[in-house]
Amino acid sequence: MKKTLTILGSTGSIGRQTLEVAGHLDMKVLALSADKNIDLLEEQIHKFSPALVAVYNEKAAQELKTRITGSIDTTTRIVHGMEGQIETARESGADIIVTAISGGAGLEPTLAALKTGKRIALANKEPLVCAGNQVMQTAKKHGAEIIPVDSEHSAIFQCLADKSHNLPYPANYKNIKKLILTASGGPFRGKTRDELEKITPEQALKHPNWNMGNKITIDSATLMNKGLELIEAMHLFNMSPDEIEILIHPESIIHSMVEFTDGSTIAQLSNPDMRQPIQYALTYPDRQPSLTKQLDLTGIKTLTFEKPDNKTFPCLSLAREAAKKGPRACAILNEANEKAVELFLNKKINFNDIPAFIEKALNDV
Repeated sequence: MKKTLTILGSTGSIGRQTLEVAGHLDMKVLALSADKNIDLLEEQIHKFSPALVAVYNEKAAQELKTRITGSIDTTTRIVHGMEGQIETARESGADIIVTAISGGAGLEPTLAALKTGKRIALANKEPLVCAGNQVMQTAKKHGAEIIPVDSEHSAIFQCLADKSHNLPYPANYKNIKKLILTASGGPFRGKTRDELEKITPEQALKHPNWNMGNKITIDSATLMNKGLELIEAMHLFNMSPDEIEILIHPESIIHSMVEFTDGSTIAQLSNPDMRQPIQYALTYPDRQPSLTKQLDLTGIKTLTFEKPDNKTFPCLSLAREAAKKGPRACAILNEANEKAVELFLNKKINFNDIPAFIEKALNDV
């Protein structure tokens, strides 16, 4: 029998790639949700024929409903608002729910999805950053699986896969010395703070290795993305901030590593392609041929690693500081970062103002 799928955030980068993987795996898509990109959502409706679609923006939802009314190839029901997002997470009946809504707006739908007791392919880190304890406790209470989709957390999960069958989380992993999250370093690796002062949003959105949404791409440029991933990893793998190390790895071939107490380190390698961790979350514990190009080890000349430049990119230190302070600080960190990124993309503040904005918000914690 075909596995069935719901995708929360289907018009974003992860959502689009998930639909590509779903088509490759011949999975049935039962429900989709988006913010307001109804042009793409309409295309997805006609291609995948979901029974239910949620559009956060009410005006956009009404327009989409008008567009598809009377269409001979769909009977899709359209709902709107946060209530619609939650209904889509809760009522679709899918085997797997992919949560890929960007930012803190993904928290309530993620919690609703967890309460179904189904598998959650978690592709947005903000719910764990803002309310990690609540998310993990909800998963445990309702017997839901959380399979991470972020390439770094998927890599760690894959390194620990033989020990991960006691889902739901949090699992109690033994004999681990530390987790090592890798980061490409973003488009500005090696630059000084003075050089970053005049960086434009257009420059910051040009990531050297990954094709991602605007917000996460800016987070990668500031290294805040890695800071948020540190907090996410704490909750997913039941680790402390001091047990998680960040290394810059420009080639983006090793996606993360686990170092054990006996001196062994296990790494997960693949070409930088989000379709690989997406597919693993959908097929776990099985593996199937994927759309990701096979890794040619003979074509890799070097694999390099370096410590992050915390002085030039202070967001990583701010995230680690918030992780040690606790849940309230993490929530403030996330909210301040979302606002700072928005201001930068709208050219209201400079690139170097992003960490200053966040630090000011954290000072009161």
